[in-house]
Amino acid sequence: MAAQTDLWDAIVIGAGVQGCFTAYHLAQNSKKVLLLEQFLLPHSRGSSHGQSRIIRKAYPEDFYTRMMDECYRTWAQLEREAGAQLHRRTELLFLGMKENPGLKTIQATLSRQGIDHECLSSVHLKQRFPNIRFTKGEVGLLDKTGGVLYADKALRALQHVIRQLGGMVCDGEKVVEIRPGLPVTVKTTLKSYQANSLVITAGPWTNRILRPLGIELPLQTLRINVCYWREKVPGSYSVSQAFPCILSLDLAPHHIYGLPASEYPGLMKVCYHHGDSVDPEERDCPKTFSDIQDVQILCHFVKDHLPGLRPEPDIMERCMYTNTPDEHFILDCHPKYDNIVIGAGFSGHGFKLAPAVGKVLYELSMKLPPSYDLAPFRISRFSKLSKAHL
Repeated sequence: MAAQTDLWDAIVIGAGVQGCFTAYHLAQNSKKVLLLEQFLLPHSRGSSHGQSRIIRKAYPEDFYTRMMDECYRTWAQLEREAGAQLHRRTELLFLGMKENPGLKTIQATLSRQGIDHECLSSVHLKQRFPNIRFTKGEVGLLDKTGGVLYADKALRALQHVIRQLGGMVCDGEKVVEIRPGLPVTVKTTLKSYQANSLVITAGPWTNRILRPLGIELPLQTLRINVCYWREKVPGSYSVSQAFPCILSLDLAPHHIYGLPASEYPGLMKVCYHHGDSVDPEERDCPKTFSDIQDVQILCHFVKDHLPGLRPEPDIMERCMYTNTPDEHFILDCHPKYDNIVIGAGFSGHGFKLAPAVGKVLYELSMKLPPSYDLAPFRISRFSKLSKAHL
């Protein structure tokens, strides 16, 4: 194994969107940063691939809505730096019964934070969106800031800008050992590196990296079926027809979301925000396939509420979520080694927030005051975590 004697300011493990934005902020602040990725780039093995994600300011929690202010600015800055469009505003339509507490909470947050939004009655919904069939008593909440992020383009842009700023991106290098200390030593399948700080943003592989460091976090990896549904009349649910992103809160145990037809011409993306537990190494193995209950839920939803789509998916891809018990992120230092920083548990809603997440992880790695209150993201909130896991 070749030795690498250079001392890095920071090494980031995992080149998904969180690791990329961490490296981006480090490089922007003139830090010597190395970004390591176990797979050859680009790849579809983790949680950051695919062409699209929803971006929004609408959240039940004020702290995410506040973070999104900075995220929108940083996404726009990245667009300028990369010379590419990475975002398109479509608006985001939340659907729920009038008495739905989640819908009321989101509306209250948008009002408190002064975010442009509109409440739509059942009558107004039918007038505005004739190609959606609504449930009796269903109302809408329109987040005017909502839209689509072009995920694959964003990752390519980030990696390009990181290199332009002097950072190094090394793919096809799996981490095989971490030796804590100052400096921290990271051994990969190809080389050995040293750095003053280490940031771990390894998605579904987080606990595999953390266990030898004496910690196991309460993370659950889920396999998500990403489904695309063919329009009966091409263009009827498309971005060009000003069809919004949608998020349905009431019609299944977990929410259902959709993005207007764009990445595959004539196909709308409609997905279920849940899946089956899976080992990340076995995501695509046939033996791990279940009855695909979530796809059955989606078939019923599409048939009942999106009558202009064929009621069975044309394309099904796979992604992974890494969930925490409360579905809030983990952004914190290792309890024993303060120069090892962990970003994990993005629970299927982290992509849009990556600009702020990367900034926080950069600040933690450089021992700077964090830009946000990190109480919701501390490891210590999992008070029932046994000492054997810490």
